[in-house]
Amino acid sequence: MKADKKLKIGVISDTHLTGPDGVLKTFLEEHFADADMIFHAGDLVDLKVLEMFGDKDVRAVYGNMDNARTRRELPEQLLMEINGFKISLMHGWGAPQGIEKRLVEKLGRPDCIVFGHTHYPVNRVMEGIYFFNPGSAVDKRFARDTSVGIIEIGSKIEGKIIALP
Repeated sequence: MKADKKLKIGVISDTHLTGPDGVLKTFLEEHFADADMIFHAGDLVDLKVLEMFGDKDVRAVYGNMDNARTRRELPEQLLMEINGFKISLMHGWGAPQGIEKRLVEKLGRPDCIVFGHTHYPVNRVMEGIYFFNPGSAVDKRFARDTSVGIIEIGSKIEGKIIALP
């Protein structure tokens, strides 16, 4: 049975930082202040980036650009059950085209797959799976804009992308 109380999750990916960033931290405090949990979908580059979230419950995975220490201390993927839903968290790999298919091949068919890597936000259901990518929080090399996301999990999963200035 799915829960009625919504759990709010702040979602971030592809920060590509070597430590906390004051400007990003200000935006995160504004948008994630009331989040129950934080997901970081990889490419932190350094674990010090997680300090921006203070004492929040943070679930993070490593990405292809992360340093050796980050790869040792974080898993490649996480599977969690939240409010009765199976949620997978993984950075992703390869070209943006077909990434959802590759993730399903590797992770199976959870209710929701949260990922990063492409720097492009994704917020859609495909073949019964909710796919969510917050885009890149700071890196504009591959996408025109920067963004983070919010997922709310109650009796259903709902997400929104938040563009950053």
